[in-house]
Amino acid sequence: MSDRVLVIMDDPFELSSVGAALKLHGVDVVGEAGKKSTAISLFRSVQPTILLLDMHKTNESSIDIANTIRKESPTIGVVILAPCADIRLVGEDVALLPIGTLLVLKNTLNNLNALCEVLSDSRNFEMDSEVVWVSGGITLREKETRALMSGLSDIQIETLRYVANGFTNAEIGRLRFVSEKAIEQLLSRIAIALNIQPDPRKNMRVQLVNEYLRWIGAPSHWKKQVRVQKGKVRLYGDRADSYSLERCT
Repeated sequence: MSDRVLVIMDDPFELSSVGAALKLHGVDVVGEAGKKSTAISLFRSVQPTILLLDMHKTNESSIDIANTIRKESPTIGVVILAPCADIRLVGEDVALLPIGTLLVLKNTLNNLNALCEVLSDSRNFEMDSEVVWVSGGITLREKETRALMSGLSDIQIETLRYVANGFTNAEIGRLRFVSEKAIEQLLSRIAIALNIQPDPRKNMRVQLVNEYLRWIGAPSHWKKQVRVQKGKVRLYGDRADSYSLERCT
C-alpha cells in the first residue's frame, strides 16, 4: 500500500502551499485540515498512513492531534514540523510525543525532496522506537539535540512564554503563586542564561521577547517591530500584542 498523507496545519497559506507542493512531487496527499476536528473527521474517512503536522498559530497542539489519531491507528507515521529544537518554547512537551515521531526542524529543510524522504521513513518504527529529530537531512537522537536547546529550565521556559504573551510580572506571579519580586529575579536569571547583557539604553523585557522570537524562528521583521510606546512594549504586525514595561533586573 502506497503512502497516503494527511496534512494538518493551522496556517492556511502553508496548508495549501505544502499540500500542493507535495502533490507535485508525487506524494499522495489524501486530505488537508486546519484544525483538530476536521483532521479527525478526515482521518476516519480517507484513512491516511502518514500525518504531517504543523500547528503553531492556534491553541491546538500537533502532539495532541497526533496522539488522538495514533490511538485509533497505532501504525500511522507521524511527522511534525518544529520551529526550534526546544519545543517547550511553543508550549509542547517532547515526553508526550507518540512513539517513533519524526520531528523536523523547519529552518533546516532545504528542499521538498528531503521532506518527502522523511515522510516515507516515518512508518518505519518499532513500538520501542524513540523520537527522532531531523535537521538538514541528518537524523539526531534526543540526547544529540540537547546542544540545540535553549538551556532553560521548564519554569524559566514557561515564564518566558508568559512574558512573550504579554503578561505582567504581577500576573505571572499570581499564576505561579509567587511574589512579583520573585518573578523579577527569575527574569533576571533568564536574561543571564540567554546571555542578555544589562544595557541602560535597552529595555530588558523587549530583549527577552526578541530572544524568544529568535528561538521560535519568527521572521526577522517581527523582532524589528517590537517597540516601546506609552509604557507598553508592543509587537506590531501579525502578532499585535502589548507587553507591560516592568523592571526585570
